[in-house]
Amino acid sequence: MTQLITTELVELDQNLGNTPEDVIRHLAGRVAANGRATEVEGLFADAFARESKTATGVPGGIAIPHCRSTAVTEPTLAMARLSQPVDFGAKDGPADLIFFIAAPEGADQEHLKLLSKLARSLIKKDFTASLRAAKSQAEIVELVEAALADKPATHAAEAPVAAVPAAAAAGAAAGTAAGAAGAAGEGAAKAKGPKRLVAVTACPTGIAHTYMAADSLVAAAKEVGVDLQVETQGSSGAKALDPAVIAAADAVIFAVDVDVRGKERFAGKPVINAPVKRGIDEPDKMVAEALAAADNPHARRVPHFAEDQAEHDAEEKGEHIGTKLKKALLTGVSYMIPFVAGGGLLIALGFLMGGYDITAFADKILAENSLFNLPTVYPELAWGPLGAFLGAVFFKIGALSLGFLVPALAGYIAYAIADRPGIAPGFVSGAVAVFMGAGFLGGIVGGLLAGYVAHSIGKLQVPRWLRGLMPVVIIPLVASIVASGLLFAFLGRYVAAVTVGLNNWLSSLTGASAIALGIVLGLMMCFDLGGPVNKVAYSFAVAGLGAASLTNQAPYQIMAAVMASGMVPPLAMALAATVLNRRLFSLAEIENGKAAWLLGASFISEGAIPFAAADPLRVIPASMLGGAVTGAISMAAGVGSKAPHGGIFVFFAIDNFLMFVVAIAAGTVVSAFAVIGLKRWAVKKPVGTVESVPVAA
Repeated sequence: MTQLITTELVELDQNLGNTPEDVIRHLAGRVAANGRATEVEGLFADAFARESKTATGVPGGIAIPHCRSTAVTEPTLAMARLSQPVDFGAKDGPADLIFFIAAPEGADQEHLKLLSKLARSLIKKDFTASLRAAKSQAEIVELVEAALADKPATHAAEAPVAAVPAAAAAGAAAGTAAGAAGAAGEGAAKAKGPKRLVAVTACPTGIAHTYMAADSLVAAAKEVGVDLQVETQGSSGAKALDPAVIAAADAVIFAVDVDVRGKERFAGKPVINAPVKRGIDEPDKMVAEALAAADNPHARRVPHFAEDQAEHDAEEKGEHIGTKLKKALLTGVSYMIPFVAGGGLLIALGFLMGGYDITAFADKILAENSLFNLPTVYPELAWGPLGAFLGAVFFKIGALSLGFLVPALAGYIAYAIADRPGIAPGFVSGAVAVFMGAGFLGGIVGGLLAGYVAHSIGKLQVPRWLRGLMPVVIIPLVASIVASGLLFAFLGRYVAAVTVGLNNWLSSLTGASAIALGIVLGLMMCFDLGGPVNKVAYSFAVAGLGAASLTNQAPYQIMAAVMASGMVPPLAMALAATVLNRRLFSLAEIENGKAAWLLGASFISEGAIPFAAADPLRVIPASMLGGAVTGAISMAAGVGSKAPHGGIFVFFAIDNFLMFVVAIAAGTVVSAFAVIGLKRWAVKKPVGTVESVPVAA
């Protein structure tokens, strides 16, 4: 196993700048210079994006910036002892000991365990004192390796008081105060009898904060004579708490920045919920709050699955009905897209290998043939008998996948409203919508009906013995009957009529009206870059694919216009920020621009979000202008796409591919020059650093 830290990765008593950004960039450069990362800027961007989400400073004058990055080639630890401490967001002041943890995207468990162990060592005062007293890089490496091997620090006694900076002194003072508070708490705890606590810690990266918070909480609980056991849901593996330990606990602490896995195991326990960093900064307070909650019959508790509706209602009490509907629709669309993307690409592959007439041959080929009995009758454009068989397989799998489009949409709209009890009635109502020909609109109506019926039933007060049956039997049964029954008896036929009318209208569009539709779709795709308006246009296009045929090409053309327009914003921002005028963009935007080339080519509109977040009044109008140009050209040229996703990489599924590229290029150039013009001549604001935003396909 490679060495995590070497003397070349250690800097002692250096001034690396005045901000976390300066320090992280310098350490990222040192990692790359030692051949452990392929590029400085990519590693810096990932690390600083992590730092921007949650500050990595911890008490005692320490900071642990860390990240996973595709730029990292092997797990690495770089360390700096600063002559000029830098504020990394710790409550007790700036940090002089900086540990930069850089992990590859696919780091192995052994390395992750070592990195996690090091993070836990940093809360030990003797270890940090030894680091401050060390005279050389070799001594630092020796101390770190000893900590990883669970050996005691050998230089703690040598640490002079003067070597500890003001930040560490403040941390020690805070620790003394915490100890006094802990002593008082200990007396109170013991007076009321011994308590047992459990906790879960988790952070997005799962390397440092997860484990430091766990150790800090255990240490704080030990000081007041309380037994506390922690489940760390981190990168180096998690061992679930024993159910008997959970059952015996008086309260639970969630120090997390992400969702707790298996939260239902703690149902009914008094709970203290806070960000993971509070578990490091204020573990004594969190333990005290948990002890108080254990004695408070009115304390907030982890909800039972059948009882969590009241909490759900409380959280949504202030929300406008439009906000609730938007959240439900976006949830449904986000869960639907994987069915669409996978199914659509498989259908496109089926057309490529089996010819566009494979739709008429697929069922017969699959019923009568196999790999060892290839078909003799197949479409003229197929790649021979093998191509025809594989084309039939791909087409059928894709068609079956797309068959889940409306049920999945309806099921997860209902899930967003009523949680898990809404899934089954939502799927059923979506299937009913398909059966009645109500399509995409019917799925939305059915999902909303199922969700609100299930939600209403879940609010009923029922005897305790009946509660266990509510989510698994009663709510799905009654909600399915009511929602699907309403579709069959009343609403389905009217929604189906609207759907048929809409499809007929789209099929009739030609000339100027088709171009106008392309402009509208282009504007919608670029208005909010993956938000609700974008998703409405995309879902509208995808839902129409099922009605497309050789004689009805309009749905294919709409799909092409939507996909091409959605590719414009990230490509335009990439062109503007990395080629045309880099000086108008911040360093982080330039880094995002490099990634936006691939994101745009892949039809991931969200690649432009970092630019829009920094300057929405210039980026969004410029993007919409280019999207409208692209949509108009695509519809005017009759470009069609049989694939619902994939961008430039599904060229084989795009009719008139040359004009598809021309339309995208035209819109990209228009948007790029528009955003540059607006940034130059419109009222300007200072360019700030933009956080790199995670992207969803």
